[in-house]
Order: sequence, then C-alpha cells, then structure tokens
Amino acid sequence: MAVWIQAQQLQGDALHQMQSLYGQHFPIEVRHYLSQWIEGQLWDAIDLENPQEEIKAKRLLDSLIQELQKKAEHQVGEDGFLLKIKLGHYASQLKSTYDRCPLELVRCIKHILYTEQRLVREATNSSSPVGSLMDSMSQKYHQINQAFEELRILTQDTENDLRKLQHNQEYFIIQYQESLRIQAQLSSLATLPPADRQLREPSLLSKRATVEAWLTREANTLQKYRLGLAEKHQKTLALLRKQQTVILDDELIQWKRRQQLAGNGGPPEGGLDILQSWCEKLAETIWQNRQQIRRAEHLRQQLPIPGPIEELLTELNSTITDIISALVTSTFIIEKQPPQVLKTQTKFAATVRLLVGGKLNVHMNPPQVKATIISEQQAKALLKNENTRNDSSGEILNNNCVMEYHQTTGTLSAHFRNMSLKRIRRSDRRGAESVTEEKFTILFESQFSVGGNELVFQVKVSKSPLVNVIFHSVKIDFGRVPFIVPDKVLWPQLCEALNMKYKAEVQSNRGLNEENLVFLAQKAFSSSSVNPEDYRNMTMTWSQFNRESLPGRNFTFWQWFDGVMELTKKHLKPHWNDGAILGFVNKQQAQDMLMSKPNGTFLLRFSDSEIGGITIAWVAENPNKAERMVWNLMPYTTKDFSIRSLADRISDLNHLLFLYPDRPKDEVFSKYYTPPLSKAVDGYVKPQIKQVVPDGDPMLDADGDFDLDDTMDVARHVEELLRRPMEGQWSGHQS
Repeated sequence: MAVWIQAQQLQGDALHQMQSLYGQHFPIEVRHYLSQWIEGQLWDAIDLENPQEEIKAKRLLDSLIQELQKKAEHQVGEDGFLLKIKLGHYASQLKSTYDRCPLELVRCIKHILYTEQRLVREATNSSSPVGSLMDSMSQKYHQINQAFEELRILTQDTENDLRKLQHNQEYFIIQYQESLRIQAQLSSLATLPPADRQLREPSLLSKRATVEAWLTREANTLQKYRLGLAEKHQKTLALLRKQQTVILDDELIQWKRRQQLAGNGGPPEGGLDILQSWCEKLAETIWQNRQQIRRAEHLRQQLPIPGPIEELLTELNSTITDIISALVTSTFIIEKQPPQVLKTQTKFAATVRLLVGGKLNVHMNPPQVKATIISEQQAKALLKNENTRNDSSGEILNNNCVMEYHQTTGTLSAHFRNMSLKRIRRSDRRGAESVTEEKFTILFESQFSVGGNELVFQVKVSKSPLVNVIFHSVKIDFGRVPFIVPDKVLWPQLCEALNMKYKAEVQSNRGLNEENLVFLAQKAFSSSSVNPEDYRNMTMTWSQFNRESLPGRNFTFWQWFDGVMELTKKHLKPHWNDGAILGFVNKQQAQDMLMSKPNGTFLLRFSDSEIGGITIAWVAENPNKAERMVWNLMPYTTKDFSIRSLADRISDLNHLLFLYPDRPKDEVFSKYYTPPLSKAVDGYVKPQIKQVVPDGDPMLDADGDFDLDDTMDVARHVEELLRRPMEGQWSGHQS
C-alpha cells in the first residue's frame, strides 16, 4: 500500500506530526495530488553532501514542477478552476524557493517520506494486539516511546504541583503581610488612651493568633509540598537518566558502530531522523524539568523556610545540568566521516551534526566548528580528559565551518566540503612500528550556548583512527576502543571483515564463499588443509596480517589481498559478477581441476606470486611429449589491462575454448569484446593491437609459465615504441 494512503489514516498525535511536516516550504496539496509520482522517484540515490549531485536534483525539481502544471491543466469544472489556480501557484512557489538550491528540495522530501514511513510503522505496531509478536527493534522502540510517555506524565504532574505550590506560597505571603499589618496595628495601640487600647487590643491579638497559627501550619504544608515536588523531580531525573542511557549509550553507539562497519563495506548505517527525534524529546523534557527546578529554587529564595530543601534543590540542579551536558556533548556527532585514508593535497569532505541543535535553539547564534588533525598520544590524552596543548599534528586547509540550520528537516549541521591535508608532522619513531602504522585522527571542536547563555558547552568529537599516507586500510575489530589494536583476532571474525571489505571495494553482491575463504586461510597460515573447521579456532596477529611477508614472497597477506581487490574493482568487476573468475585457486588446484577436462578448457585465478595479478591456466597437448599438461600465462596486471581488456585478450587466444567447467568462451565474454575496427578511411588503415602466444615451449619459465614479456604482445611493443625519443627514431633519415 502506498505510504500516502496509509499516512491519511493516522490519528491523534501521529496525524498532527504528519501534518506539521508540510507548510509553505512544501504544501500538503502537492503531496496529495502527486503522491504516486513522489513515491516513485529515487530520492535516496542523491547524495546530499555532493555538490555535483545538484544536476540530478535540478532535474527532479523541473519534473516535479512539470507534473504539477500538468495536473493543473487537467482540472475542469467550478471546483477544478480553483484547484487549477492553486496548483499553478504552488508550481511557481516551489520553483522560486528551490531553483537555486534544488538539493534542499530533495532533503525536504526525503525527510517527509522517512517521517511518514516511521509514523505509519509506529501506528501499525501500536494498533496490533498486545499479545502479538513484535520484532526486537519494534519492541525496543515501543519501550522507548512508553518511557517518553511516562516522562511526559511525570513532567506534567510536577508542573501542576509547582503551580499549586506557587499559588499556595503567594497566598501565604499575603497572609504573612496581613500578620505584619496586625502587628503594626498592635504596636500603634501604645499611642492610644488606655480605654481605646483595651477596646481594640483583644480583637487584634485574637486575629494575630489565628493568622500566626495558620502561617505555622501553612509553612509546614509548603515545606511538605516542596519536599514532595523535589522527590518527584528525583524520580523524573532517574527515569530521564535511564532513558538517556538507552538512547545515547545503546542506540547512538550502535549507530556509530554501524557507521564504522559501513566504512569497511557493511550495510548503510541508516538515517538519524529517529535518533534525532528521541534526542530532541530528551532535550525538551530535560529543559522543562530544569526550568521547573529553577522556578522551585526561585520560590525557595522568595520565601526561605528552614529545612533540607535547599540542599535537595542544589543536588537536583547539579543533576539536571549533568544530564543536559551529557546529552549535548554526546549528540555532537560526525554524520559523514572523513576518508579512512588521507593523502596530502587531496580534497576530502565531512559533515558534523548536533542532534539537539534545533530544539535548544543553538542556531540562533550559529556556532563555528574547527577541524584539526591530532596524533595518537593527543587523542588518548583527550579520552582521559587530560590537559593537552592545542598544537595539531598537521595543517588542514578549509578547516573552519559554520553550522547551518535547515528549517525543512530541523537539522543543525556543518558541511566541510573542501578540506585538504596540507602537511603532517610525524613523530620520530624508531623500531618495529613503521611510519605507515602511525595513527592520527581528525578532531572537530565547537562552542555554543544554550538558554540565552545560561549554559556554555565546549564540544569535541573525533573520527575513527586513520593513517594519512598509506595505501592499505582495514579494521578488524569494529567495536574496539580508538587506537587500541587487538593483538590477534579469530579467523572467522577476520573472514567476515574481509568479505565485507571485498564486496564494498568491488561494489559487488558476489562476496567470498567458503572455498575462497579456505584458500585465504591456506595462504595466511601456510596450510594445506581444505577443511574449514580446521581454521575456526585459529587466530591471526597483526604482524601476520600486515607486517610479516608471506613465505617466499616480499609482500604481506593484506598487501596481496588488497591488490586482488584493486585489480578486480578497476578491471574485472563484470567478470567477477558473472562468475567467470574463480580467482582464489592455487596453481596445483587449477591443474587438478583442468586435467579432467577437454583440451582448451581454461580458468582465471589470482596470481600467487604477484600483487594485483591474474593468470590464465588452460589444458592442452604438450608438443614435445605425448601427454597433456596445464599451461599458465604470466600474470596480467592493471598495466596490461589499461592497454587491452581481459575479454579481448581471451578472444585473441584461439587455443582457449571453454571456460571451466564447460562454458564456450564466446558465450561468456563476447558481450565485452571491443567491436571490430571500421574500414579504412581516406586510404589510411587503422593499426590493431592483438595478443598472441607462440607455439611450443621455448617461452616457458622455470615453473612452466608463459612469460608474455618475451612473447609477441604487440601492445607492449607499441607502448615501448611510443616512449622512444623522436630524434633517436628518425636520426638515420636526416641529411
């Protein structure tokens, strides 16, 4: 069912929330009459932080206006005439509002659709029978919403009690003034004749006694009211702390962990709208209770009554300040992380957001955010709240940004679009840790006030650790404390991380299967076992992963794996997605697989001996001996594929007939072949690059591999010719 149809069935507070999404920035009539068109567009495909996406956003804006105008033109009749005028007006209004900032229209509609879906989902869950089974997330959301409702009731209750206390205290002060007036009258009797004094004094004394007795009783009552109100506030603050712990220490931390996973190829971390709505509810409730506590303090100062209330109010004020401080500092977050790997002189972006900024009106005096790069030692000192010098460990250009408030979405954020690491200062480290393993982080800092400068906050947040000049980066333990690298990790955990990283880098749904992971385990642990269970309890240290070279090689396990990802991402992605590349197969396995197949059967496997290489293995007759054997071409690399593609190279080699196990090669690769050259034009014949492998075995290396450097790979000869100086080539023809 369309979201808009369900949204129209909302009731009560949910309906009010849905209606509040609309206004002059986006009229609800536009949502209604273009509901099908709006829900059919790919709003999520536009990256709001990428200015280059503005062209897509502009197309959507133009299409929206055209749809509105089309809808207006089709209106007929008396009622249709009015609607025609209204829709035409909205078309002009939207063009005027968003023509210069079309990304804001996308931001607005994404916010509307996301909120409607949330409201519909919550309404659906709440209307289901109590005994029905809800999934864990729905149950959690239900509990959070229940706690907010309890907090609302408690806050309203203390507000009513506070008003009652204020009313009683005001009446008490009036009666106290009356007692002072009676006392003044009694004092003035001394100037009267005895007869007059005796006549009036008894009545005044009686009044004074009555009033004083009432004042005594009422003072005790007021004290009880004050104590009762303080105890209720204690209960509210305890629940507030509990609710804030759930939202900040559970939900927000989980979002940050999902963000870390997404940075390493995991699923998207999800939006922040629900978290922001919870944090805003917290902020609103905290602020209401803080104002109540301040009013109670004012009433106490206005009418001091001896008792423990002064100490209680001081404690409450301190607690509520701690709670709001924790909320504000914890909700200053990095919405879009800088890259894990930074290179000098290369632009990068980041977005910082304050989830409670709009609710606390921080945008009334827009704060500025500053980004600096700091070392591991400085970051650890910050984590321990130690005083550190403000020195940075490098220089970042364009590192200051003002937070902007977006009215349509209620978000307060700073978008750093053109930062660049100008230089980095490394520590003078000697020993086992290489310069590429020295870690840094980007620190975002700001200061802003809340409640008309009642509270001033210094806030800081840093991204996950990064290294600035390195070409390989992967995190193994995503839940770890920043900069603390575990000594070792279980192989299944590493497999999960490698699979996630591979799919993300290659941008493929085809990940690493169990056979691939066994191959990697064999390589990582120099093992020959093919049983996955043998590796389940094995651990891999950081040194094994990316410090110690593999046996007989001059590169590490990670460098080899990273090379495979880079090659696949740049040149082999369609073939990997098609399942044409087995990839993770060693030379002996390839031989065993091919020897049982007809001549001309071939497979593609990643090179064991070269980083970022892939080779072709095929079975054919050995012309020097009456037997068959498996031949292997020397590995192709990115350099080779920049000259001629894999598909074209396979097409060139006529002795390759079937892709393992039995698929005709043209059936698999023909759609990727380069179209044949056109006929000669004006008498010129276009040159053609083609790869050939010589017959016989004189070109075999010691391992039985063809070395294409020594074959007639015309592409490489052409490339070499083009590199030679012109003078050298033509000097013999000069006279």
